[in-house]
Amino acid sequence: MATSSMESRRSGRWPRLLAWLGLLVVLVAALCVVGAGPAHRLELADLGTAFGLLRLGAYLALGGAVLGLVTLVVASLCRRFRPALVGGVVFVAAAGVLIVPWQMLQRAQQVPPIHDITTDTQDPPAFTALAPAREATPNAVAYPGEVIAQQQRAAYPEIQPIMLPLPLAEALEAAEAAARAKGWDVVEVGKTTLEATATTPWFGFKDDVAIRLSEVEGGVRVDVRSASRVGRSDLGTNAARIREYLAALSRRAGE
Repeated sequence: MATSSMESRRSGRWPRLLAWLGLLVVLVAALCVVGAGPAHRLELADLGTAFGLLRLGAYLALGGAVLGLVTLVVASLCRRFRPALVGGVVFVAAAGVLIVPWQMLQRAQQVPPIHDITTDTQDPPAFTALAPAREATPNAVAYPGEVIAQQQRAAYPEIQPIMLPLPLAEALEAAEAAARAKGWDVVEVGKTTLEATATTPWFGFKDDVAIRLSEVEGGVRVDVRSASRVGRSDLGTNAARIREYLAALSRRAGE
């Protein structure tokens, strides 16, 4: 009887150890993935370090998923209900942590590696007030040119200027109001132009926006350019920003 009791305790020890190890690994993975963005935004880590944390979190989450599955199998064989339950929870939690880097990888594979998007690739709105800020960062002030324009047209054919049936002054007022409603930092408003900076919520990336209004027959044409200050690929962020802004501006003009 004593031997059987000792064997039972030993058989129950491994599932518990695996369960605790899996929990620890998933917790560290979650901290790495979730904390990578705030660490960069708060200037506690440079971009390379932040992306390194993201990769580390993904690897740890993958390891945690394996540990959770192993714990589930071992604990089930040993008839240890609680460690088996913990193993299942660890596996599901690890899969949840992996979703963020997996989605980023999928987006990177689905969009071209560009970061400067505009509704007018032949004559993009220029950065003037924001030129000094952009000159201090890796990405160029000037539009990259036809090679990038071709990639944009292939990936985002819907990025086109819109027409507002308003006088110029009212259109400019609506454009500024729509930009501020998005939470952008409006840097300068001219007679026919507007420049602003948008900050991404997770990593705190600074993306610059230039808006140009042109009087045409029947109203005002609105062109927008959105460009990242750092990074080769924006994972589709700038195109999405232009689409959402123009949709909001159209609604505001209609009202």
